[in-house]
Amino acid sequence: MSSRRSYYVYILTNPRRTVLYTGVTNDLGRRAAEHTQKQRPSFTARYNVSELVYFESHANINDAIAREKQIKGGSRQKKLDLIDAFNPEWKDFADEAWLLGPP
Repeated sequence: MSSRRSYYVYILTNPRRTVLYTGVTNDLGRRAAEHTQKQRPSFTARYNVSELVYFESHANINDAIAREKQIKGGSRQKKLDLIDAFNPEWKDFADEAWLLGPP
């Protein structure tokens, strides 16, 4: 029996939506909790970046990393457009992200 693993590319923002952070993980629930709980000194802790407003799933880690780089390399407006298309209300999915953890 083979296990299908998912890799997630995600975008977080702060409550004022002035900062956008893009990352990649294989456990979106754990990673969202780490950002929310500010467990260690980091960019996201410093700028209060903890609202999960965008994510997409990939079956292959290399595809996920390539997509993360593509998003990071895009303009702020492209990131805003991506979020608006996926999540027009900018709902924070952080509390529900555990549902998308590893199989």
